[in-house]
Amino acid sequence: MNIYDTAQGRRSAILQRLKEDSTVNVTQLGKIFGVSEVTIRKDLRILQERKLLTRVHGGAIMAAGTGPVEPEERNFDYKQMVNVREKEAIGRMAAAHIKEGDTIIIDSGTTAMEIVKNLDRFNDLTIITNSVNAMIEAVKYKRFNVILLGGNVRETSLSTVGPVTESSLKLFYCDKLFLGVDSFSVDAGLSTPSVEEASTNQVMISRAREVIAVFDSSKLDKRALAFICMPDKINTVITDSHLPAGVKNQLQSMNINVETVMV
Repeated sequence: MNIYDTAQGRRSAILQRLKEDSTVNVTQLGKIFGVSEVTIRKDLRILQERKLLTRVHGGAIMAAGTGPVEPEERNFDYKQMVNVREKEAIGRMAAAHIKEGDTIIIDSGTTAMEIVKNLDRFNDLTIITNSVNAMIEAVKYKRFNVILLGGNVRETSLSTVGPVTESSLKLFYCDKLFLGVDSFSVDAGLSTPSVEEASTNQVMISRAREVIAVFDSSKLDKRALAFICMPDKINTVITDSHLPAGVKNQLQSMNINVETVMV
């Protein structure tokens, strides 16, 4: 089934077009997706209710705070609707790294969230997370030991950060950390718009035997405000097939395992 055949896939594609062009047109979207203008208007209405765009006559524009100049204002709902196919494929590949009985940390990113949706084959896992959304998804299995870290809640990501979160993390030793990042650069390292989130991620890295960074290629060659770590702290990078060959070679020369998914 084509991703555009579902409302979720179609709305994700609308947001992606907005990200690229800053405006979309109802008539054009109807022709592109092969649906009625009534359906497109419903999509735009729902996305506006989620504060992901602003409707205008004949179409929609980017909502305030969701443009490329203010990535720190993008909320979880927006991120979840962008690059859906890439994130789903990365989540499936990342889940293959998990073994029965593992203790894993799931970070708060939307790509890391996809890993939690691919744990059906397991019966015995301990899942530690600072993500409210990941916790809700994990408890649906009704068989895992799920630990939600306390701390200050970030409204945009529904994740916990800060001293309480970091103190809680120091109680655990973990087999694997699945780290979602906002920005990744071979030269500048991993970074995020939130200073508190960066500090929490640093503690996560210190508690994990293996660190697996998961992100789609749109996060590449960017640098956000707060530094997390250099790439040499990462054991494995899982991303999509749009990763440039030169970057892949650089990472592999640093003894980092690089895995890419076809989308």
